[in-house]
Amino acid sequence: MSAMLGARLDLASFLLSPSPSPSPPSSTLRVRPSLAPAAAAGGARFHAPRAAAAAATAVSAKPAKAAPLSADRTAVRLGIASKGRMSDLTRDLLKSCQLTVIQTNPRQYIADIPQMPNLEVWLQRPTDIVRKLCSGDLDLGIVGYDIISEIGQGNDDLVIIHDALDFGHCHLSLAVPKEGIFQNINTLEELLNMPQWTEERPMRVVTGFGYVGAKFLKEKGFKHVSFLSGDGALESYPAMGMADVIVDLVSSGTTLHENNLKEIEGGVILESQAALVASRKSLNRREGALEISHEMLERLEAHLTASGKIMVTANMRGNSAEEVAERVLSQPSLCGLQGPTISPVYCSLDGNVAVDYYAINIVVPQKSLYKSIQQLRSIGGSGVLVSKLTYIFNEETPRWRRLLSELGM
Repeated sequence: MSAMLGARLDLASFLLSPSPSPSPPSSTLRVRPSLAPAAAAGGARFHAPRAAAAAATAVSAKPAKAAPLSADRTAVRLGIASKGRMSDLTRDLLKSCQLTVIQTNPRQYIADIPQMPNLEVWLQRPTDIVRKLCSGDLDLGIVGYDIISEIGQGNDDLVIIHDALDFGHCHLSLAVPKEGIFQNINTLEELLNMPQWTEERPMRVVTGFGYVGAKFLKEKGFKHVSFLSGDGALESYPAMGMADVIVDLVSSGTTLHENNLKEIEGGVILESQAALVASRKSLNRREGALEISHEMLERLEAHLTASGKIMVTANMRGNSAEEVAERVLSQPSLCGLQGPTISPVYCSLDGNVAVDYYAINIVVPQKSLYKSIQQLRSIGGSGVLVSKLTYIFNEETPRWRRLLSELGM
């Protein structure tokens, strides 16, 4: 039996059998044998698994149990994409967090992060990262949420530490042809109610996301569906008459449009971006895994919080800090993180130290910079300085508290 995702559908009522086996009952979704091993996924399309089935054999409803925690190593292992845009963006993010990945030999699959001496970085395909997290061969991973959902198949051992690393954005969506019998089909409900789909003639879906796709369609009430596995260029299948609809990752939607396909209302299966994921067993039992996860989370949160924000400093004449604060707080966009920081500006006046101005420090979104400067000027601000922010460390992140709660700590 193939190890691909679609080979394990968490749908108790589905008996997945390859064509041309006898027609399944009316509540059955069928999966045809896999045509190819892997699909492109992620914003830049990294590898994803393909649906498969074993002849005349019922498919396991759950992923295989993870192997016991390996006791023959002390280092914590982090898996990241080995090549492509996903790899580049992951390395860039880690470098921005002062966690530079050092790979001494480009032909090797192992690297280091000097700031974390007990951490090994393993360069893997995204699909393999999730598989090796489930098997216990990796402790942490940075991979797209779409891959986690498809390969992980609801595995309870997988724990999302950070769900929004702000790259690899895409969504998994169902798309249909613009013409023919689908010309007036614009919603998922209309697709469901098409009379064409019968036990003898099910709706043919080509996808690399057999598990997630089948689960979604069953939950939406589809009964007569047959899944076909494809490896790339899924947009060509409907035009060639090989499939009726596709379930694939969409970024801009341009490829769909240029191949005469359209998304329909209600057809988005999941939203995806890069995430930091871990093995629950490793966090609970691998020495150093929880501490490394905490440090990585703190660094990531601080950098991502600061991303797109800037520090604005201005001088403002006033009789007291409270008076200046009142003026600043009258402008909602100038309130900063918890409020403006105001401090006296000391100067020499007739041989005496005096305070005529107060310095204001606020954090504002970079896209609102000019508007913020105009508002500062309108309440008497001058000498405006603008500084780029690299990190904003807040109090302990809510994500860390949620993680500890999920681990029962």
